[in-house]
Amino acid sequence: MKSFVYQSLPSRVVFGAGARNSLAHELDRLGVGKALVLCTPQQTELAEAVAQQLGERGAGIFDQAVMHVPLETAQQARDTAARLGATACVAVGGGSTIGLAKAIALTAGLPIIAIPTTFAGSEMTPIYGITDAGVKKTGRDERVLPKVTIYDPELVLTLPPGLAGPSGMNAIAHAAEALYAQDGNPIIGLMAEESIRSLAQSLPGLIARPGEPALTATALYGAWLAGVCLGTVGMALHHKLCHTLGGAFNLDHARMHAIVLPYSLAYNRKAVPDAMNRIARALGTGDAVVGLYELGRKLGIPAGLKDIGMPADGVARAAELATQNPYFNPRPIERPAIEKLLQAALAGVKPTENEVFA
Repeated sequence: MKSFVYQSLPSRVVFGAGARNSLAHELDRLGVGKALVLCTPQQTELAEAVAQQLGERGAGIFDQAVMHVPLETAQQARDTAARLGATACVAVGGGSTIGLAKAIALTAGLPIIAIPTTFAGSEMTPIYGITDAGVKKTGRDERVLPKVTIYDPELVLTLPPGLAGPSGMNAIAHAAEALYAQDGNPIIGLMAEESIRSLAQSLPGLIARPGEPALTATALYGAWLAGVCLGTVGMALHHKLCHTLGGAFNLDHARMHAIVLPYSLAYNRKAVPDAMNRIARALGTGDAVVGLYELGRKLGIPAGLKDIGMPADGVARAAELATQNPYFNPRPIERPAIEKLLQAALAGVKPTENEVFA
């Protein structure tokens, strides 16, 4: 067996139907007073219910979280937290809301309790991202890692299929890249494969039968494992591409990840055959790349980036940004090949079993 280092992250997970009712207890454990509840404009009603549950311990609600955490929004949230005297943040929602809580924690040091309502996985990571002038800058800092994550499958029962599918594929992307991470290890490898298996087995049924409790819980379990993978080891080309595309073109985060994933794996296919075999095994298919592409179609996800708003003339710009300060990747980053990858992802053409974007 190869030598490895495994560093676990100091976070607490409360998982189960009705787990949201433990929120006050978790605030007591952290020894904090008033908490600011964060959400997107679409989830204000849920945030109000959480604030009502907190009673006098609720400092207020900030319901302006948006994708990719614009710098201006982050500053507004920080100012609101300070003005209301909040000593903690409760992030109710997906990656956009949790990302906003992280932007507050980064400068104000307020502890975060995350209550995810999607399969994004951001709640288990010390990774933050803030977008300024069309460029999304990311970093790692343990100050932004939520102190507690409350996974309540009941809050995900009403997640529309159009959101559940892409969100689940986004989680699969975290697990897939963990299998060939530079700092990967056997423990994370086990979690990654189990994550992909759980999501691949539950998502198609969840799309066909929205709100089924057992399928929802299984998908949320898989998403938790994917989040651990994302937070524990480094990511590679896929995440670099998506950070670039999201910041440059403000594309829908989850659908963008879902669309790009088969193409980024095709790029790395020959460099990491063992990882590809493990992904294929977890999917229950003969080929990881084709299996992921076809899973996306089963989940009703658009095939190409053009379908979610990426302009046809954006490929060259995206390739230029993505090849600047690249993340570690098992295959060298080559600008012409990256352009071919992005062109294929833009059109949504099915990647072949031998496609490597040479």
